[in-house]
Amino acid sequence: MGRTMTNGTGRLQLGLLLRTGEQAKPAGRVVGWNEIKEMSVMAEAVGFDTIWMADHLIMRNAGSVVMERGTSRGPHEAWTILSAVAAVTSRVTLGPFVACTGFREPALLAKMADTLDDVSGGRLILGLGAGWHEPEYTAFGYPFDHLAGRFEEALQIIVPLLKGERVTFHGTYYNVVDSELRPRGPRPGGPPIWIGAKGPRMLRLVARYADAYNTVWHSDVSQSLQRFANVDAACRAAGREPATLMRTSGSNVLVPDAGDAPDAPASAIGGSVQEIAERLWAFHAEAGVSHMTVIIDPWTTRGVERFGRVIEKIRSFE
Repeated sequence: MGRTMTNGTGRLQLGLLLRTGEQAKPAGRVVGWNEIKEMSVMAEAVGFDTIWMADHLIMRNAGSVVMERGTSRGPHEAWTILSAVAAVTSRVTLGPFVACTGFREPALLAKMADTLDDVSGGRLILGLGAGWHEPEYTAFGYPFDHLAGRFEEALQIIVPLLKGERVTFHGTYYNVVDSELRPRGPRPGGPPIWIGAKGPRMLRLVARYADAYNTVWHSDVSQSLQRFANVDAACRAAGREPATLMRTSGSNVLVPDAGDAPDAPASAIGGSVQEIAERLWAFHAEAGVSHMTVIIDPWTTRGVERFGRVIEKIRSFE
């Protein structure tokens, strides 16, 4: 049912979401491994607590993704990058933001998570989600139907496997017989599990399986409060104390004095170092958020380095 968490007191953890591969702006820019390695090492040096990698395969014009029709933009594969980042860092926690259960059979995904937890020395957080961008399912040959139902079945396999259980499961979408993880990673109970969700069915799964609930991308704390009220209600309905579910959120941030930021969304939190720090801290002080993940612009090593000043200011609030 999850580990006991204390919300809204003490330290606010800060995470950095990596953006790899082909970037939207400027057109033609590709962020490869050498640059990601440099950014990751810098992120650890300036005080980030976590480094995350989005789990996407290809982006095309559909839904909330607006691109010229017939064009594509691709990132690197998440688990490969995270394993490489684990090898060049020593302190930061790592995780997929979030791993799409539709891209890999659930028992294999649990095996991958347990292995990366070992490679990183117990530094993995396993973010999980059902996915949402239909073009990548079609392009890579994965079914896009019944995402919530598939996600629910996947959790019934992944969670007990990571807790050290042997699992036999026969569902509509997945079947495993006497599955187990061997050898085991460094933590008998497995890595913490974070889930982001909105709808009632998915929130019920958060209440049952997650150690943390994640809601992004918000420019103001008020945008998170209703989401937390909804998940608290789901916890109570499931007989779970809401305080046992860690609250996490995330924002886009325009880093001051770091250079041009052609890809920054209009909703990005901007201003001075003090102003940015205060707005991020408000999520912690007013909504009980224990961890904030940021997407920063400009997306450069200098941008990561300059965000270190925001981290220093936030630490002065604690």
